[in-house]
Amino acid sequence: MRRMLRTADEELTIDELAARAGVTVRTVRFYASRGLLPPPRLRGRLGLYGGDHLARLDLIRELQALGFTLTAIEHHLQRIPHDAPPEELALQRALLAPWTSDQTEDIDRHELNRRAGRPLDDERIEQLATLGILERIDDDPDRVRLSSTAMLGIGMQILDLELPLDMMVQAKRIVEQHTAQIAADLRELFAAHVLRPYVERGRPEDERERVRTATDRLRPLTIQVLVNGFQRAVNDVIRDHVEEHADGTRLHRDTDTGEEDSQ
Repeated sequence: MRRMLRTADEELTIDELAARAGVTVRTVRFYASRGLLPPPRLRGRLGLYGGDHLARLDLIRELQALGFTLTAIEHHLQRIPHDAPPEELALQRALLAPWTSDQTEDIDRHELNRRAGRPLDDERIEQLATLGILERIDDDPDRVRLSSTAMLGIGMQILDLELPLDMMVQAKRIVEQHTAQIAADLRELFAAHVLRPYVERGRPEDERERVRTATDRLRPLTIQVLVNGFQRAVNDVIRDHVEEHADGTRLHRDTDTGEEDSQ
């Protein structure tokens, strides 16, 4: 659940900031020393932090959850002005939020069997590993690392088809290759036409909510368009294949009977 936005003029001591962010004071000081947090506002000798600092800590945690290294987080935050309000940092979190909540999970064989809905022998587990659904944990043969519970169900249905595993692996590679390219192309398109102009105009406050809303709404719409586009592409391939073979069959039949097309 998203943290409610705070105004940048909140005043928190470092202890209060750490408690609100769910980190230690030592962590706050470490982030500040690396330039991940702007300096506190001073009241005499007392450093006071605000909603902007809290929003940055939220963003750092989000980036860490996505697997960003500390160096990568530094590079990303360097592109955000130190005086950016909490609402701007909330937009950054929206832009970086994963499109699926599934995360890798280490489970034992008993739990794997429960989720699969049946006992899985070593051969089946190896097949699922080959498809990238799970991976074995080297130092614990009784546990596996599951990439996604949803994908486990899909993987089981694929294996039930009893199709050649090599074919399934190649199909997976084709899908991943093309979807990765689609994702990269669409991201660049959104950046070129929405994000970069927004930044070049100085991140105007009246546009911020529009960009965030567009980001949120584009996710389900993009998935729907991709599914629909793929379905139409399959229909086109089937139709072209039928027409191609129909023409070939007709030509072959005409040749066998000695008939020629007058056109």
